[in-house]
Amino acid sequence: MPTYAYACRSCGHAFDAVQSFSDDALTVCPECGGELRKQYGSIGVTFNGSGFYRTDSRAGSGASSSAPASSKSESTSSSAPAPATTSTTS
Repeated sequence: MPTYAYACRSCGHAFDAVQSFSDDALTVCPECGGELRKQYGSIGVTFNGSGFYRTDSRAGSGASSSAPASSKSESTSSSAPAPATTSTTS
């Protein structure tokens, strides 16, 4: 279950509460009975691996982009089917 940070608008009391996603947000300060507000901070998520950076999608980034192009053209020419010849005997 996630932990949410709250702070009171009246007295400034700050605390954390462990709540389920389906639970309603807290609205009343346990210290003074004032109005609470939910505090938001930075998220602890990082994306690692290929495809998550701006430089990963650029074309022409050196030898890696030219190697597949040459091997692709060689493989398509060698994998093309030979034309069929028909012989007729009369």
